Parts: sequence; structure tokens; C-alpha cells
Amino acid sequence: MQEHLVQKIVEEVLQQVLKNQSAPPHNGKIPIGVSARHVHLAQAEVEQLFGKGYELTPKFELSQPGQFAAEETVVIAGPKGSIERVRILGPARSLSQVEVSWTDAMKLGLKPPLRISGDIQGSSPVTLIGPKGSVVLQEGLIIAQAHIHMSPADSTSFNVVDGQSVQIKVAGVRPLILSNVVIRVSERYRLEMHIDTDEANAGLIQQGTLAEIVHHQVHEQPIAVNAQPSVVQQVEQPSVYYYDKKLLSQLDLLAIEAQEIVVPKKTIVTALAYDKLRELNKTLTVRSE
Repeated sequence: MQEHLVQKIVEEVLQQVLKNQSAPPHNGKIPIGVSARHVHLAQAEVEQLFGKGYELTPKFELSQPGQFAAEETVVIAGPKGSIERVRILGPARSLSQVEVSWTDAMKLGLKPPLRISGDIQGSSPVTLIGPKGSVVLQEGLIIAQAHIHMSPADSTSFNVVDGQSVQIKVAGVRPLILSNVVIRVSERYRLEMHIDTDEANAGLIQQGTLAEIVHHQVHEQPIAVNAQPSVVQQVEQPSVYYYDKKLLSQLDLLAIEAQEIVVPKKTIVTALAYDKLRELNKTLTVRSE
């Protein structure tokens, strides 16, 4: 292998090691944050609701770095009712979005879909009312799917990847199992699971309660292993490749044409490789040993 390629792989390994060392210990537990109804606004909607040139005023920082609860609140309204003093979360986003529980939705008389935050295409309409005006969003009202924010180092430690669904167990007075909890990985994320108030009430869950992953909901393909060792081995289906090394770097990923890559449980996937997976819309499947 060319020397500069080896050097790049080594650099990625070092980056991964440093991230693992700097990540706070979690002992296999994930703290839970209970998200009440809230609003994310694009700057255009901020100005429509609060006045031209208006900027959101931070009230307190949220658990995820760079995000804050704003001093400002709005009224959200539907055909059957309204909810006052709904907190806005900042900073301003590219698209406006409102997240409510199913109980909230029934009060509003609306039927928002269950979606991951940011996926608002074709979602429910909703009206927002502020001190300087109102806005009718043609789409943007959702019930947020339970999800876990984590760093690349955390994802390696938990052996999960961005976009993967897992099953979560919450112990306590009323033990609860939550399925289809989506993993969200980013350098800017801090380890925390987010659920809404309906889910919290169902399990008598309070802010900071700890959860654990009990099942990785991944799809595994039968693997055909070649007799000769190689960096990448092809399975029976040409669109799926079996990768058998201890490290999957961005360079290794770029050499694989298949849409799905199957890796052993102990394989380390570098942060740059994760980014490239998302960029190329490829699927990473973790195979149990």
C-alpha cells in the first residue's frame, strides 16, 4: 500500500483513539432527557412572530452543545384548540418545526406523523401565534421519534451507527421497553436519549433516568467468506460486501462500491468513515460474532 495512504489510515486511527479517551465513561447507561412540546423556528418565522430583525434571547443552555431554550414562547393552534406558552428552542434553524406529544396533538385536533427531527416533508400543518403576528406552517408539526444523541466515540463504544434502530430498557417502578429508538451520531452531540412526555409518563420516567440498549435492531445478511484473506470480501449478493479487518477507514470505505457493508462487531469505524457513509447514503450492518 502507498505510504501516504497508510499515513492517512494511521491518522484516522489516532483520531478515533483520542475520541475514545476523551469520551466520559457511561458504563453502558444512557441518561434520558424528557422533551416537552417545543418549537424550532427559521429566522423568517422569528421575524414574522416577533418583529423585523428580531433575534431569540437565550434563557438557559440545553444538554446538547450550542442549543438553548429561548425566553420567547408562542401559541400553537389547531382546528380544535390551542396550547399557550410553548417554548422556542434556539438557535434559529433553516426550517421551522413544532414537536408535540400525541396528547397535545389530540388537544389541537391534528394528526402529526411520528418522525425523526428534521424530517417534516408531508407532516401536519400548524398555526403559530406570536406578539407581532402569526404564521401558518403548511407542514412542520411532528411527534418526535425517540432517539439517542451520541458522539462518534460513544457510537463505537456502544457498537451502533448513525440511523440504526435499537431497543431500549428503562428500569424503575414501571419498567419499560422502547423499540425503534434511533441512533443519531455527531461530533457536536452529547450522550443523551430524548423521549416525549407521553413516553415518560408511561414509564414514570424522570429527567436523568438511565436507560440501556438491550437489542440492536439490525438486518444481517448471510456471508460467504472467501478462502483467501483480503481487505474486502464479497457476499453472495453483489450489493453487499463483508469487511473483515479491525479498522474501517474512510479510504477503505471509498474502495467499496457496494451499498451495504457488513462488519464484525469488534471492527472500529473511524469518524471520517461514518461521515462518508452518511454522505454516500450507504448502510453499515454490524454482524454479531
